[in-house]
Amino acid sequence: DHDANISPWLMAAEDWGVTVRWLDFDPVGCTLNLDDLADLLNEKTRLLAITAASNAVGSITDIPRAARMAHTVDALVYVDAVHYAPHGLIDVQAWECDFLTCSVYKFFGPHTGVLYGKYDLMDDLTAYKVRPASPKPPEKWETGTQSFESLAGVTAVVNYIASIGGETGTRRQRIQQAMERTKVYEMALSEQFLRGAAELPGLKVYGITDIEQLDQRTPTFAVSLAGYTPAQLAARLGEQGIFVWNGHYYAIAVMERLGLLDKGGLVRIGFAHYNTTAEVDRLVRTLRKIGK
Repeated sequence: DHDANISPWLMAAEDWGVTVRWLDFDPVGCTLNLDDLADLLNEKTRLLAITAASNAVGSITDIPRAARMAHTVDALVYVDAVHYAPHGLIDVQAWECDFLTCSVYKFFGPHTGVLYGKYDLMDDLTAYKVRPASPKPPEKWETGTQSFESLAGVTAVVNYIASIGGETGTRRQRIQQAMERTKVYEMALSEQFLRGAAELPGLKVYGITDIEQLDQRTPTFAVSLAGYTPAQLAARLGEQGIFVWNGHYYAIAVMERLGLLDKGGLVRIGFAHYNTTAEVDRLVRTLRKIGK
């Protein structure tokens, strides 16, 4: 998880004397061990906070399965979909989640936050609001005048995504088609990168590297290269016009689990639907040159 889905819950738990249980992940494939989730759930469980996809290593979580497990003990399910949003279709009904958050800038729009919550839950919860504001959702959760400029950007980017899905069908159908096309294209870029990375001595890719499991990850790769710290490698790539990130990317718990937090974390390489096969080739060639 990104720390945005960790620290607030830990602080709230401390305030209210609540017990927090952690679901571990496999450090080899960097995937959550959902088989172990049942052992963490009981009649006292109130909330499962879980990520749809890791912003650090790209692993995708089986949210419908996790939600069904949590609901067997009447726990609520809160999903952080920030990293997943540009790479796959979000369907809160199919996922059966109670709450979901994401950030529009992640899918090419303005810096606007999105919160979904089931109506009855949002109605029952107390909102800290001014008295003139509506007592009913969603208005009671929308403090003051909204940023209409940002909302125009949100509308524009949703329409842009729909345009990727073609010109026929409803907007929802076109968005579905767009995300299906995006996933297929990004999986091809991921396969190209992984095949090239496998031939580079000293380069280690964290997370899922099996070509047959590309549907279980986003095209976001955390890597290390022998002889370089993450900061050094990121700087070398930047000198060649290849822009990546290094460090923990706020996924502090992930880096701690991998034993890399005090070693500078990893270098994160991310692809999206606007990247090209030529760019992937140039990245692999540049990594090979740096690694010599």
